[in-house]
Amino acid sequence: MLTMVTIQPLIALLAGILILVMPRLLNYVVAIYLILIGITGLWPQLMSGTSL
Repeated sequence: MLTMVTIQPLIALLAGILILVMPRLLNYVVAIYLILIGITGLWPQLMSGTSL
């Protein structure tokens, strides 16, 4: 099972590769990266039912 510790570097690697291959995607890649990192950071709190 992938944990957040392994997911975040994989997302960063994929984002970096996409930016290198297609620089015009920079805005979209950064936006998607930030959204995914935010979701993975909040996921434990959302699943445990505790408030922030």
